[in-house]
Amino acid sequence: MCLGIPGKIVEIEDSIGMKMAKIDFGGVIRSACIEAIPDAKIGDYTIIHAGFALNVFNEEEAMDTLNLLQEIADLDQELNIDEQNI
Repeated sequence: MCLGIPGKIVEIEDSIGMKMAKIDFGGVIRSACIEAIPDAKIGDYTIIHAGFALNVFNEEEAMDTLNLLQEIADLDQELNIDEQNI
């Protein structure tokens, strides 16, 4: 299973006959094919799998997902700290 983390589309270009985008994942930029989401625009959020964008999210949906992932990470850290104190 893979974990889909939303990234923000910061640039769109036509490369080698394919619609490509640069996606910002919190400062880490990756290129991905966005042929499957032709209505995507700069500022949209998407999830990438194997170099292909799967869908489009608005900023509110992306932030909800990122906040949930942060809560999971915080809970995991808290549980690990509690286990070490046992």
